Amino acid sequence: MEFLQEYGLFLLKGLTILALTLGLFGAVIAGTTRGRLRDEEQLTVRHLNQRYREMERILQRKVLGRRALREHLRQYRRDRKQAARSGAQKQTRVYVLRFQGDLRATRTDNLREEVSAVLTLARPGTDRAVLCLESAGGLVPSYGLAAAQLARLREAGLELTVAVDRVAASGGYLMAAVAHRIVAAPFAVVGSIGVVAQIPNIHRLLKRHDVDIELLTAGQYKRTLTVLGKNTPEGRAKFQQELEETHGLFKAYLQRYRPQLELETLATGEHWYGEQALERGLVDELRTSDDLLLALAREHELYEVRFSRRQSLGRRIGLAVEQGLERLLRG
Repeated sequence: MEFLQEYGLFLLKGLTILALTLGLFGAVIAGTTRGRLRDEEQLTVRHLNQRYREMERILQRKVLGRRALREHLRQYRRDRKQAARSGAQKQTRVYVLRFQGDLRATRTDNLREEVSAVLTLARPGTDRAVLCLESAGGLVPSYGLAAAQLARLREAGLELTVAVDRVAASGGYLMAAVAHRIVAAPFAVVGSIGVVAQIPNIHRLLKRHDVDIELLTAGQYKRTLTVLGKNTPEGRAKFQQELEETHGLFKAYLQRYRPQLELETLATGEHWYGEQALERGLVDELRTSDDLLLALAREHELYEVRFSRRQSLGRRIGLAVEQGLERLLRG
């Protein structure tokens, strides 16, 4: 038992030193590159219809004979001219966005720029937006802001669809619920309408080694639960109250956008696969994002919008470490 205690202290020291080293290294790198990064922002727009047509042409060259290929191309040009004469300038544009979530929803900064770019040109009541989403959730303020960015699209008069191929749970589902329509793959993980917090406490371990922690606060509930100090029943009760209040806000937000949900039975923190989620009204259709976009491209013009900002080496290292720890904690 004494060995385990010593090993625990050694591990804690090691992690502390590692965190400080990475932080110092990141600060140094960030300081040396900050000036160079100011102008390294880029908005990329890709016409997905052209991408699909190029894939089609490559396949046609291999499958069709030359004569059949030439006839196919002539027919395609005739169809395009006919569409132009019939008023294709009013054809619906579909703006495609992508969001890969992590614990702190760091892609939100990119998402807000992408949404702003779309809103400069989008036509209310005519154009649409599709978000390809993958996120298991994370910090409440971060995902609340990400969901608010999607709400901007709805408020601007764009029909919004969210497509989930793998997971949209907790904060991820908070984002998805803003959409007019949610499309999910059959085995995508959806739901987890709940709030969780876990805090390690090593107070007793420190006490055995005669280490005292002085925690001073101004305000009764400035600190409820701590990692190092002694936690009290009052602190635990207050912390639980705060979790319940956050859960209530979560449910109220979902009720605003998906009033058909039976939250008394669904807001238990459980998650469901796509087919189960469809039965419970958490999603509206079973479909992969690839199938959705390909179908839309047959009738509309699709534009994938991506905003990127070059990050310093220290920032990239910090995010890599954070994502590694997140994957480890999520199992």
